[in-house]
Amino acid sequence: MPEELRSCPLCGHERSNTLDQREHLGRPVTNRLCARCGLVFQSPRMTAAEAQVHYAAEYRRIIQGREAPIAKDLDFQTRRADWLVGFLRRKVGRLECHLDIGCSAGILLQRTREAFGVQTVGVEPGQAYREYGRGQGLEVHAALETVEATGQRFDLVSLIHVLEHLPDPAATLAGLRQKQLTPDGWLLVEVPNVYIHTSFEYEHLFSFSRRTLTEMLGKAGFRVAAVRVQGRPLSQMLPFYITVLARPQKLSRRPFRPRPERFVAGRRRLGWLFKKIVTRKLPRRWWLLMTIESYAQEGQ
Repeated sequence: MPEELRSCPLCGHERSNTLDQREHLGRPVTNRLCARCGLVFQSPRMTAAEAQVHYAAEYRRIIQGREAPIAKDLDFQTRRADWLVGFLRRKVGRLECHLDIGCSAGILLQRTREAFGVQTVGVEPGQAYREYGRGQGLEVHAALETVEATGQRFDLVSLIHVLEHLPDPAATLAGLRQKQLTPDGWLLVEVPNVYIHTSFEYEHLFSFSRRTLTEMLGKAGFRVAAVRVQGRPLSQMLPFYITVLARPQKLSRRPFRPRPERFVAGRRRLGWLFKKIVTRKLPRRWWLLMTIESYAQEGQ
């Protein structure tokens, strides 16, 4: 049976309203909007057991036709990794070890190793992508628990288009802060922007804005050091993604109360209107990639 959320995972409020209902991958998807803080979350949603099977054996086959890496995806990952490393270089000095959770083909790990000379470790549940990464000489594990068992700490932990898939983002982030990240380390997160990205997919349990992502990080014990709302590598005009660099901070003894995000439904409508105008009026300027048709799906 699908899992129903009785309260908001960010603020705990028990009242939410239906924001969007659609079908994705032949499955009904309902996204709800918290009446207090403005977080968008899917409910009902797949259970943890369903998610484990889905990401281990089905996810890649559904979105790209097969489990093994394809050239288009590797190219896209390379472009994204190059942008992320540039973002890191502008903000971060020396790094020693990097843990990438949901590392896919391991291209970001390869790029940070080249740029910073770091030791790299990845976590990737998909077997074909995990084996590809290992074939590139990377240390890649099937589950985070394997990394936890080593007791190793990292001064860079990244979750690139992973957080929106997790059933309890705040708990996962808090666990990383407590167990995997060094006390003065860096957390790199990127998620789809709910106001521009399609976002409402079966696998996306959460759809973040800049504020709700910042508040989720704060709840987990992080302070934001830098944030960019941008479209790289897909677009130079449309901000499909939110990229955040954060650091651990001391938790306050006061009860956590997130700053609310207002007018979420209206801002999403305005964002989609803007996207519609730009894509119609400037069809070959807003895409950064060479072949528009091959990257027309925003689920990248």
